[in-house]
Amino acid sequence: MWELRHRGGGGPGPGGEAASPPREGEAAGGDHETESTSDKETDIDDRYGDLDSRTDSDIPEIPPSLDRTPEILKKALSGLSSRWKNWWIRGILTLTMISLFFLIIYMGSFMLMLLVLSIQVKCFHEIITIGYRVYHSYDLPWFRTLSWYFLLCVNYFFYGETVADYFATFVQREEQLQFLIRYHRFISFALYLAGFCMFVLSLVKKHYRLQFYMFAWTHVTLLITVTQSHLVIQNLFEGMIWFLVPISSVICNDITAYIFGFFFGRTPLIKLSPKKTWEGFIGGFFSTVIFGFIAAYVLSKYQYFVCPVEYRSDVNSFVTECEPSELFQLQSYSLPPFLKAVLRRETVSMYPFQIHSIALSTFASLIGPFGGFFASGFKRAFKIKDFANTIPGHGGIMDRFDCQYLMATFVHVYITSFIRGPNPSKVLQQLLVLQPEQQLNIYKTLKTHLTEKGILQPTLKSLIFPIEDE
Repeated sequence: MWELRHRGGGGPGPGGEAASPPREGEAAGGDHETESTSDKETDIDDRYGDLDSRTDSDIPEIPPSLDRTPEILKKALSGLSSRWKNWWIRGILTLTMISLFFLIIYMGSFMLMLLVLSIQVKCFHEIITIGYRVYHSYDLPWFRTLSWYFLLCVNYFFYGETVADYFATFVQREEQLQFLIRYHRFISFALYLAGFCMFVLSLVKKHYRLQFYMFAWTHVTLLITVTQSHLVIQNLFEGMIWFLVPISSVICNDITAYIFGFFFGRTPLIKLSPKKTWEGFIGGFFSTVIFGFIAAYVLSKYQYFVCPVEYRSDVNSFVTECEPSELFQLQSYSLPPFLKAVLRRETVSMYPFQIHSIALSTFASLIGPFGGFFASGFKRAFKIKDFANTIPGHGGIMDRFDCQYLMATFVHVYITSFIRGPNPSKVLQQLLVLQPEQQLNIYKTLKTHLTEKGILQPTLKSLIFPIEDE
């Protein structure tokens, strides 16, 4: 706990205790306040006034998290130094998490989406909890309720957009869903406005600044977690390979940079993360690029990984069946002169996606770590070691996914800039939602266009009655 300095004479008298601020759901004020209520509000104002005027050096240290390492591991590693004990704990838990990740991949794309949603909610909880502890925000009226309410609103908006884009054929069969999809953005905006009005009504005199701190804290957290997790799912719909190669590249970079830094690290890399070294950074870079190139080659062979994830209403499930695009078909490439002499061959066969994997893994190893440095700066600013103690030896979920969110944004931008073309399946889904008259007009327009280009032969009826046919 940390000591609050009371300004002026508004504090409690000797031997007295400060009155508690209003709890969640209590009224923020009224026209008929008693004298005791006024004194109570004065104490609250003094308390939060001090919170508002604090500098970075005044931020209280949050008590260290409890050690959740299983007892069986503690006993097995009791004879090791703390350095090697941490090494083994991190290694064992890393292998466990990777094994579970493989299992979820095997279970299919829908389970991966649920995994992304679960991670998003946990990351949001960890960051918001830090705000609670640092600013003692548990006593702010409605803050906890509003934080989670805004999370639900933003998820409703983003996932509703996804449903409208990828589940159009399913929505077409359900009249209730048609209403929700047609007015989805209006409903989302109305829900957000309700939360906004609730926030304004919860404002308490003389500590508005603290409440706006936490309002901004919530929205920045939503931007980091919800928006990025939505992009992860958008990448997944493009094909599981666009989900797996970037994520596994970041995981590979984390592991190999840690290994190279642990055994060979001598030169500090950045002050924000004193344990990060140039040796680990460089070793992680080369390892990640090689890993990404090999992983792209292996995954490109299977339709399960390369085909876009689509919802099929006839089987009521997600399917990954298609004719692989040129990105995932072997091509012959001429080697540069210096490689011809080394490899003693003129050409090499590989998948075009492997070239893109070099760009993805390069970003994962050179720019991705800056997401981790950003998280380190955040933790230093608030005097905490980890976001939480969810995973022994690793910290919280956010400690493991600080680089993944930055990677997800890059992959989405990369796909939209260099890869994605018109998606016939998505266009067809949108056409099926239209009214029959609109579909017929589009059919006639498309037929006329294809006939003029010579792709379709004009029918005898259209030659005799061109006006009627139109």
